[in-house]
Amino acid sequence: MVDMIDLFAGCGGMTAGFAAEGYAPVLSVEYDLYAAATYAANFGEDHTVWGDIKSVKKNAIPTADVVIGGPPCQGFSNLGSKDINDPRNQLWREYLRVVSAAKPKVFVIENVDRFMKSPEFQLLLAETENGSLKGYTLSYGHLNAADFGVAQRRIRTIVIGSRVGRIELPEQTHARNPAAGSALLPWTGTKTRIKGLPARPSTTSLPASTTSFFGETVPGVFKGLDLHIGRNPTALSLQRYDHVPPGGGRFDVPEHLLPRCWREKPTGTTDVMGRMQWNFPSHTIRTEFYKPEKGAYLHPQWDARGRNRVNRPITHLEAARLQGFPEDFLWCGTKIEIARQIGNAVPVGLAQAIARHLRPYL
Repeated sequence: MVDMIDLFAGCGGMTAGFAAEGYAPVLSVEYDLYAAATYAANFGEDHTVWGDIKSVKKNAIPTADVVIGGPPCQGFSNLGSKDINDPRNQLWREYLRVVSAAKPKVFVIENVDRFMKSPEFQLLLAETENGSLKGYTLSYGHLNAADFGVAQRRIRTIVIGSRVGRIELPEQTHARNPAAGSALLPWTGTKTRIKGLPARPSTTSLPASTTSFFGETVPGVFKGLDLHIGRNPTALSLQRYDHVPPGGGRFDVPEHLLPRCWREKPTGTTDVMGRMQWNFPSHTIRTEFYKPEKGAYLHPQWDARGRNRVNRPITHLEAARLQGFPEDFLWCGTKIEIARQIGNAVPVGLAQAIARHLRPYL
């Protein structure tokens, strides 16, 4: 087993991918109670810290071969890396502190696609050039989860820091349209992950169940079909959904059914009220995937004759599957909290591809 630390771990999407490749978490830190409870339910409470990363003392930081995760990027202001007392820089200072103490051979950061234009990224570069992470060589760029077999198009910045020689980013294994003779596989469609689930969920609520983690009572533990929960759309919403074919969106809805804000904005936001496609990866699964007005989250089942249409957004279970979580993954929290955990997670398949790529260097 390869020892690893997961910082800002969320519900454990990145750990799930690394664990599938034989890595073992020795320390995990997560600020949000419900996400930390989900993490602990799956990977153990003994090494999971619920709380501020600042509370993790140096003598409680074990050495590890790999550190994964990274602080949320607070934005793209003119904040400079020299403003060390600015609260937006403190999470990164704490992250650097833990990495420096753990002395990993490799660290991996996953962040938003614009991360490389942020002041936080400039801080990271400065620390590896002549700071607490001097001696680490960085490789960085954008990876699309769909290029690694995930049934979701999600472009993220990945940074690999190494003190065992430069480690380039992993090569993609899938492509939208692989060239003839290419070793690349075609992108994975949504049907591989969500086809076969009940088309019409039988409930809109999670089971009435609670458990305890970190001395706190939280809703859970839930798994599998517990998360296959629907909503109660209005008649107007159902009319709108009915007009949207696979790959379509709000521009397919007749004008008289559109809200005024959409009628007055004839361009942009093309994925709003969109419908997924069976043979194509989904758009990015965000934290409010249960709201079709937030993106292309309508179920892919539809036919032009009006039969067999599934006019609803995807369920929590379907979203979790599109993020690559296994069926037996355990969840804690309210419906909204679990949705937030799912949408904020690193796709498991992308994390696993990175973990597999790193293994020979460890």
